[in-house]
Amino acid sequence: MAADLGDLAAFVAIARSGGFREAARASNLSASSLSEALSRLEARLGIRLLNRTTRSVALTEAGARLLDRIGPALGEVEAALDVINNFRDRPAGTLRLNVPTSAARLVLPRIVPPFLAAYPDIRVEVIAEESFVDLLAAGCDAGIRYDERLEQDMIAVPIGPRVQRFATAASPSYLKRHRRPEHPRELLAHACLRIRFPSGAMPAWEFERDGEAVKVDPTGPLVVSAGAASDLAVHAAIAGSGIVALFEDWLRPYLDSGALEPVLEPWWPRFSGPFLYYPGRRYLPAPLRTFVDFIGSRES
Repeated sequence: MAADLGDLAAFVAIARSGGFREAARASNLSASSLSEALSRLEARLGIRLLNRTTRSVALTEAGARLLDRIGPALGEVEAALDVINNFRDRPAGTLRLNVPTSAARLVLPRIVPPFLAAYPDIRVEVIAEESFVDLLAAGCDAGIRYDERLEQDMIAVPIGPRVQRFATAASPSYLKRHRRPEHPRELLAHACLRIRFPSGAMPAWEFERDGEAVKVDPTGPLVVSAGAASDLAVHAAIAGSGIVALFEDWLRPYLDSGALEPVLEPWWPRFSGPFLYYPGRRYLPAPLRTFVDFIGSRES
């Protein structure tokens, strides 16, 4: 009753991703080919492993038992095959990264182009999303997040700036029409452009100066989802719609050009920079190991 290794891998991908489309995106296979592989596996084993609906899949008891045993085993097989990369003149393969939009915009542009130039046989795929994901279920090798969002069992290495600031800014026209705030609490009387995360949370704005920490929860005419839509809040601020709060590096080009002016700059809070994180494994895939070494060489 030997099962095809590819069919087993398809089953693991579908089960971990929670659906055929998600598994197809993570594995670079079509949803139809994954469905065919699962059907072959179930026919060979003579038992249903996944219950399907039009929108999702759910493990049967038998499927859950198989996933618990076969998932780690397939990981070891992939790691063993990847050892072959050690015999290449240049490392090869695909590196899949799951990152927030801020990292894709502010961190990776300084790293990925020189990395691709140094290792032309490695292909990098970047998935930008704000939610914290299960890397293995998403079919990713590593992710980038901030320390408060990291799981304890992950290996984390600094990537990008060690310290960042969260900035508030507004256009000259807005500040001409409204009194410039001198204390964070005065933001409650201003039009503030807010950002909401996928969880639905809209964090309060935090400020700190000379040991005094202040949190405010202002309101305003615009709320956008975190990520690429944050640019809409920036452009609304430039147009004079209100005060925006975002990474200083994100706003820096507009601050330097004069399109935006700093607001409450002495109060801008500092926080530690992002980390590249990945599951602890005995053998790292060659593209990931090469990327980790590349980051370390740039920081040393």
